[in-house]
Amino acid sequence: MSIEASGWFFTQVGKPLERRAFTIAPPQGADAVIEIAGCGLCHTDLTFFEGVQTKKGAPLILGHEVSGKVIAAGPASQHLVGKQVIVPAVLPCGECELCRAGRENICQHQKMPGNDFDGGFATHILVPGRFLCVLPVELGRHKVSDLSVVADAITTPYQSLKRSGLKAGELAIVVGVGGVGIYMVQHAKNVGATVIALDVDEGRLELAKAQGARFTLNTKGLDQKELKQKLRALVKDNKLPAYQWRVFEMSGTKGGQETAYNLLSYAGTLAIVGFTMDKLDLRLSNLMAFDAECFGNWGCRPQYYDDVVKDVIADRVELLANVEYRPLATINEVFTAAQHHSLKKRVIFTP
Repeated sequence: MSIEASGWFFTQVGKPLERRAFTIAPPQGADAVIEIAGCGLCHTDLTFFEGVQTKKGAPLILGHEVSGKVIAAGPASQHLVGKQVIVPAVLPCGECELCRAGRENICQHQKMPGNDFDGGFATHILVPGRFLCVLPVELGRHKVSDLSVVADAITTPYQSLKRSGLKAGELAIVVGVGGVGIYMVQHAKNVGATVIALDVDEGRLELAKAQGARFTLNTKGLDQKELKQKLRALVKDNKLPAYQWRVFEMSGTKGGQETAYNLLSYAGTLAIVGFTMDKLDLRLSNLMAFDAECFGNWGCRPQYYDDVVKDVIADRVELLANVEYRPLATINEVFTAAQHHSLKKRVIFTP
């Protein structure tokens, strides 16, 4: 049976999204149709809206932080019908060389909602069913729509945590504690690390302190030398680890990435999670001199989702204080507000 749906389509750069009706044919194979409960607004959606090329051309429904209920499925996914689920932002094939090597998040056959196919700024979405994260019946304080942001904002930094090898007693420096960085703070704190949060926004730093950062440092107006001096003084005064710092760049800005790279030291690790089109002038020999490591982070392996959901439901990760709801019908005005940096919390759209 076909399903009648509607969504907000990106048609061209600079033009408001257009609401259109569409029909989803009966799902085949392992595909599933989800009635959307919530879809989070991510900075990546804005980059697509502003001209970064998507895999599927316009018209395209954006949105890749999706949660909801499976209402129809092909023969291979019938067991999912009626289940509440999160759609991973990175849906791998599960069969290729990278997937077999445990690097499913960079599967070259992956599908991303709102990029490879129509996404979550809609009433319904058709998705591959193989790697959907099935939610438990009891969600604690949370609604299914709340958990939409698990699909990127919370799982992406968790992948970075796992990849970094951060351990209890070590020092984690989080550069940029906005909509994704705030969860990096919480994940690092949950493994027993000492967290120092860096940002140019005092309000974000106060929130980071409330959600797990032991120390904060406002970097506004500081050059790299001044920042490093202040940070080293903080480390020395509080008897924190002098080496093996794990630095997580979450801001997606040129300044943030320069700061993060300049904080690399002996046996250190740098994770690049934020994205910017800006280019940096770096001395890569620092990696050699410090015997340090640097890696990038694209999305999250689907196998980590269950652990993240458990942490959210158990309130080991605070979610509700960091999100706000808006009707999907207000999407164009919310996009404008996001472009002007006037949103204080991550927006979840509800159909």
